[in-house]
Amino acid sequence: MKAIVLLALPALISAQCVINIPADPLSAKGLATPFTVKGCDQTDRAQASFIEGMVYDPANNQVSVYSPLLINDGTKPAIMPKKPKLPKNAVVGLWFGSNADSITLTGPGLATGNCVNGLGSSLFGQVAFCNAKEWFAATQAVPVPPLGTAVDGKPCLTTRDFGHVDMDPSDNVVTQYLLSADKKLAQDTAANRKKLKNFTVLANGSDNRLLEVVDGVLGCSAFQAPNLADDNALVGSQALNELSAAKHQQPPLALVPLGDGMILVNGGESMDKLALYRQGVNQPPCAPASTKDFCQNLLSIGPARIQLDSKWTANATSVDPATGNNLFTFLCARLQGALGADGLNCVGLLNVPNPISTTTDANGVATSCTITLPN
Repeated sequence: MKAIVLLALPALISAQCVINIPADPLSAKGLATPFTVKGCDQTDRAQASFIEGMVYDPANNQVSVYSPLLINDGTKPAIMPKKPKLPKNAVVGLWFGSNADSITLTGPGLATGNCVNGLGSSLFGQVAFCNAKEWFAATQAVPVPPLGTAVDGKPCLTTRDFGHVDMDPSDNVVTQYLLSADKKLAQDTAANRKKLKNFTVLANGSDNRLLEVVDGVLGCSAFQAPNLADDNALVGSQALNELSAAKHQQPPLALVPLGDGMILVNGGESMDKLALYRQGVNQPPCAPASTKDFCQNLLSIGPARIQLDSKWTANATSVDPATGNNLFTFLCARLQGALGADGLNCVGLLNVPNPISTTTDANGVATSCTITLPN
């Protein structure tokens, strides 16, 4: 088995993915129907998109995970998805993430699924949602485990911690797919791994996946729930991370800012588009969204946390060897880019030097990192 893990970096290839939403996508039948995509190749890790599904049971106030399969249009799965048994009156939400340039949702289930991929013709980009706003509204009282304390003595990180986020927080999903030797896809379950034997794991470039990796290095555990496709094995998800962050993250909160590239409309800021995006990730739509304030907090907190945790992350495997040769250098390169002119341009907005400097090899891989903190 070869594992491929990509994180929250810019789109790896310029490809526009058009995802067909089947009829009744929030039903058990709809969830088990393979979603299809045109314009992107699902078997190419650089173009693959992913779907994460969440199920809320109002009878017991519990949540579970079921991630539908997404395949190329005109193809068949390596193994047909397992149809979930949904509780009575279940509330279902779907979150989409992509390693390609953009996602457009279409198909018979678009309206019934309450799907959103941007503001009018202005797409978010690599993410989209179906019934996310409604799912979060129903799950506000779901019990959320405590964050715990990391090995560095600080609270464990969340998707709203400036010690974790980059230029576009709360993006993409944790879902993985299995790619068979004959280039067909299946849900990532223990049974499917056993049946396929020879497969590659495809993963979404994601702040949420990165959180799981860093959690493991720092002695923390992300919020998990039973996976209905995998005999209730516990797994994480973007929605679970957002529930945890909403419950436990202390100010300042790293909410999606107006300058996030996914929020811009024709290069300009849009409160309407920001509200749609924030509703999809359980964030207050009208809370302060100043990019300059976001940058100030990111500069004040991000570099210091990365340096503090370097004792552990420098000895951890990089999540993207093409960016950094270990987890520490990856995190440095990621934040260096977020602060720079190709990210949020925090250094320009605040008229300060970038506190992070990396040395790269001939392939552009960060091999060392120097962080200059304010006195």
